[in-house]
Amino acid sequence: MTPSHGSGNRAADGFGSTPSGTPGNRWTDLDRPPLNATALRRALLRPGGLWTSLDLVAATGSTNSDLAARAAGLPEGAVLVAEEQTAGRGRLDRAWSAPARSGIFVSVLLKPDVPATRLAWLPLLTGVATATSLARAAGVDTALKWPNDLLVDVRTKAGKEERKAGGILAERAGENGVVVGLGLNVTLREDELPVPTAGSLALADAVCTDRDPLLRAVLRGLEEWYGRWTAADGDPAASGLQDAYAAGCATLGRAVRAELPGGRVLTGEAVAVDGDGRLVVATPDGGREAVGAGDVVHLRAAG
Repeated sequence: MTPSHGSGNRAADGFGSTPSGTPGNRWTDLDRPPLNATALRRALLRPGGLWTSLDLVAATGSTNSDLAARAAGLPEGAVLVAEEQTAGRGRLDRAWSAPARSGIFVSVLLKPDVPATRLAWLPLLTGVATATSLARAAGVDTALKWPNDLLVDVRTKAGKEERKAGGILAERAGENGVVVGLGLNVTLREDELPVPTAGSLALADAVCTDRDPLLRAVLRGLEEWYGRWTAADGDPAASGLQDAYAAGCATLGRAVRAELPGGRVLTGEAVAVDGDGRLVVATPDGGREAVGAGDVVHLRAAG
């Protein structure tokens, strides 16, 4: 999921807004009211805090791409939010799209002063922060699929079904910057899902689908976990991040198929996430292999 900075229509922030009653009016769908940039800034931007600016755009291609393009001239803590993304990307350049104002599409600029070998923990950290924040703010149990997917249980005729409601994408920006993007389906209805395996907070019976408090909760949770992690010099064990990720990871304990770079396929049981953020897979021959990149498919439920 990638957010954007500066390019795109700024009507969501009160600039050049569409006259009421005309096509494209931001109040057309009353079930999906626009975000309030002023209220978000008031709640999140504070002296000494992580977040230093917050821009809200009506539509853009990708918030990650836009923010990365401006990263060199921005301080750490810049936040870019879009009401709609038209060219959002997930891992492996997969497309991510959703109707306007149906989800949270946000990117943040971070410049962590930690060893480069520990930067792989940033998308996992964002997953932990998002899942724990949504449990409190939306009343939805959100599980983590290694390395960057957010899963929710959706009630279907056949019973509860685990589906992807969001994803995270971290990309280097400049010499010391990392842009982390989050895309989260909030109010998507069944007939709006891009694929049958997708879900949303609404379909998971969330008690709150108001994006303003949800976005505030996620960014506050991210600030808290990022502070712990950087204070520990990026050490996932000392900061408690490694244990927290393992506790919320739906991949562990499952049979998985890992489709690795170069076309190699690895199957086995996911048994751990190591200190470098890699997924450790126990193979049928008794060996263990750490997977740092690739596409992981859950083959059966845990237990």
